[in-house]
Amino acid sequence: MDTERQINRDDARAPVKVVVLSIIGLWIAYFLLITARGAVVGLEMQDELLWRRLVVCIAGAGITVLLWLFLRLFDARSLSFKVAVAIVAAVPASLAIAQINTMVFAPIEDKVRQKMGEKQGLTIRRDESGNLLLDIPGGMTEDGIPGSGQGDRADGDTPPASIVIEPAPTVADYWRRLTDLALSRYFLLLAWAALYIAFVAGARVRAAERRGERFRSAAKAAELRSLRYQVNPHFLFNTLNSLSSLVMTGKSDRAEEMIQSLSRFYRHSLADDSTGDVSLEDEIDLQEHYLEIESVRFPERLKVRVDLPDDLAQLKVPGMILQPLVENSVKYGVSASNRPVTISIVAREEYGRLVIRVSDDGPGLPSGHSGGFGIGLANVRDRLEARFGNEASISSGQALGGYETELRLPMVRHG
Repeated sequence: MDTERQINRDDARAPVKVVVLSIIGLWIAYFLLITARGAVVGLEMQDELLWRRLVVCIAGAGITVLLWLFLRLFDARSLSFKVAVAIVAAVPASLAIAQINTMVFAPIEDKVRQKMGEKQGLTIRRDESGNLLLDIPGGMTEDGIPGSGQGDRADGDTPPASIVIEPAPTVADYWRRLTDLALSRYFLLLAWAALYIAFVAGARVRAAERRGERFRSAAKAAELRSLRYQVNPHFLFNTLNSLSSLVMTGKSDRAEEMIQSLSRFYRHSLADDSTGDVSLEDEIDLQEHYLEIESVRFPERLKVRVDLPDDLAQLKVPGMILQPLVENSVKYGVSASNRPVTISIVAREEYGRLVIRVSDDGPGLPSGHSGGFGIGLANVRDRLEARFGNEASISSGQALGGYETELRLPMVRHG
């Protein structure tokens, strides 16, 4: 039972391959979008930025894997619970990615600013206190306007003025910037978590469908087993009655012959799976065993004709599906007649269907018989419906010179 529960849990999980590919796809897409954005904006030092960006994306993929391993612990919980867990769990994951991003890009950040300043003819630097300064050539006038570097001093050596464009970052600034970086990663992780939850939901639906199919198969097998087991007691009852009659009339030799035939019949019939299909050849062979038993009772009256083409011999049919039909021919054809009666079992292929006809040239239905489906025919009909649904049919009725039952089945070659 524990093993079955474990299998059911595994069936309800999102496939590992799909999850890993989704994580890789997410961070590849992120890498390409950020790289394209940097190219459009015109950031300097793209080569230097590129490998650092790749490091951050690899680290982000690793953290996303850890997030997945945490989220999968709650795969069996309700949807609302999983969403709440994802909302909370994405917070530390996004902060971790933002921290890695800060550490990787910090050494090059000032260099990028300096390159951008040089492009504009400006000098950008940090002082010893960590303030970010912009040096202005020519100094500043008394009005706070950048000077030209000429006229204010006789020697023309005017020192450059420096403007603080960004004060040294404080702890509050650090966390504010980290939070800003984490927010974009947070929504990225949250979008992936939603995708993962959808994967899990899909896997649970498929697992439920597979369980439902197994339950339907089990129920169908139980129904087929029950219907087939209805055949055996009915047949055994008739055979024992016949055996009793032979013993009571002193026909011990024929009674012993019937017992031997009965033994061969049950050895053959019980060897097969009670719910499985058998080859048409084996099914007809089984009916011939049964007719051997009945021939002990009717040695002069019972004749048998079998017509089975070689190309149809290995087609699959439900086991003992012909038994009630042959029994009816013995009961209403041979037993009710004083002359020889031939029971025919004929198989044909017609319009892509397997057609099996069981007929006899006996007197047909007795007077007063409704001609409807009795217990035997009803059993055959129910078994065909359980096995093939609407793809199989049975018809039965008076024929020229006797009675005939016809089965139309799908051409099943692998049972």
